[in-house]
Amino acid sequence: MATSQSRSPDSEPKVPRTERGRQTLRKLLDAAAKEFGEKGFHEASISGITRRAGTALGSFYTYFDSKDEIFRALVKDMSGQVAAQAGKAVTPDLAGFDIERAALRAFLEFARDNREIYRIIDEAEFVDPASFREHYETTAKRILERLQKGEAAGEFAPGMDEAHAWAIMGMNVFLGLRYSVWGEGNEPDRIADIANAMLRDGIASR
Repeated sequence: MATSQSRSPDSEPKVPRTERGRQTLRKLLDAAAKEFGEKGFHEASISGITRRAGTALGSFYTYFDSKDEIFRALVKDMSGQVAAQAGKAVTPDLAGFDIERAALRAFLEFARDNREIYRIIDEAEFVDPASFREHYETTAKRILERLQKGEAAGEFAPGMDEAHAWAIMGMNVFLGLRYSVWGEGNEPDRIADIANAMLRDGIASR
């Protein structure tokens, strides 16, 4: 894969200083999601991204040096969007199990509306393994923090650890694949209720 010589492969994209620049960057990332989601990394092109974004080719190189770089930025951006959707769904008044239900429901809706996330994250395992690992590790960390908070409140059984967080994340990922990507995506409440009931059976404080 070709990478630019002007910056390190691990460098961050340029941060826009103006609202217009932020809008352009958002258009490029949204277009990249569609381009990579439909074609895959190797068949996707920078020209295809700029066409979808409705921007000049020069605008791309204002923020990114290569296709690799925008792909890395996109994985980070989509991971951040997942976190933001869950964060908005979780309100201070919710208890532990209700928090997990709300977070899963938010993810199911996000996956339904952004089905390309599965192909993009899966490809990251081979295109940029560091981004792939970071996505899952940071997601598991957020879940573990919620579980430990619920444990401290006496709602979850003692001993909530990393394995519990990864198990819940795995369940959520495959529920999203089955019902939001492969299915109609129109029953997030039912799926969240089923998952919530399973969690209550497995990690409720006795």
